[in-house]
Amino acid sequence: MVERLIVIVLFEGVDLLDVTGPPEVFSLARRETEEAAGYDVVLAAEDTAAVTTAAGVRVLPDVTFDELSGRQIDTLVVPGAVEVDGERRVHPRTDPAVVRRVKELAARTRRVTSVCVGAHVLAAAGLLDGKRATTHWSTAQQLAADHPAVEVDADPIFVRAGDVWTGAGISACLDLSLALVADDLGEDVALRVARQLVMYLKRPGGQSQFSVPLEQVSTTRRVEDLRHHILRHLREPLTVADLAAHAHVSDRQLTRIFKSELGTTPHAYIESVRVERARHLLESSDDTLERVASTCGFGTVDTLVRAFRRRLETTPAEYRRRFRRAPHTG
Repeated sequence: MVERLIVIVLFEGVDLLDVTGPPEVFSLARRETEEAAGYDVVLAAEDTAAVTTAAGVRVLPDVTFDELSGRQIDTLVVPGAVEVDGERRVHPRTDPAVVRRVKELAARTRRVTSVCVGAHVLAAAGLLDGKRATTHWSTAQQLAADHPAVEVDADPIFVRAGDVWTGAGISACLDLSLALVADDLGEDVALRVARQLVMYLKRPGGQSQFSVPLEQVSTTRRVEDLRHHILRHLREPLTVADLAAHAHVSDRQLTRIFKSELGTTPHAYIESVRVERARHLLESSDDTLERVASTCGFGTVDTLVRAFRRRLETTPAEYRRRFRRAPHTG
């Protein structure tokens, strides 16, 4: 049996689910394989005093960082913590002492992972330089601004860059942990664990961590009107010229508005809305791919497929197979 030491970093204010989610997955993997997984999960902190999480629940560490000295770590899990200011803006916490400990532990770890805004700790430790990474969508822009050497992708649920894995929102810690189990023990074991967790399925990393309606809301009525106009006329070509005429601005000005307000181009935003609509139809209807493509304004199935590969790293047919909701039988 391969022994795999999983170390989860603890510190004050850490998000509780970031800490408790991964151990549940690894524990079930052991049960599903009759302990053949060999996972040994420990919670590590600066000392053995109880750590108060963001939820107010206190957690006791199993070991101190110093007690791990000399031990070879299989997987290091770095959870996240945030502070919220008076205007309800979220700021990730990166305590220098925690960053230093993570950097030390990572040096003797086979695989380093972060959950949610824990990616900011990895970045501060220099572990994401030159790598593609994700984090919670609300702090992705800050991660990119603070660490230009990191290729930040705010969309996926998790990202693997060699031996460094980063996860998105808090609940995505389960998806990330399942992906680690699949990497160690195979897809079949990971799917059995997902069923035990009563998760609908094991989501692929390429799945978007949020849908179009949850994207940043614009601060101007003009852009909000454009967004609603796009949703109402999704079947139509929706060229830059069409949208500019609707908004009574020039083509160039429209492009500048989208870039400043939504951080993207009109073409990219329209495609994201179309993919989102197509996802919903693939999950909830029996429409043919031809009908889905037409309804969402892609025109052809080939265009639909290319958009799905670009945005979700999968095909519409594969997406439907994975995410089709069973009809309600009442």
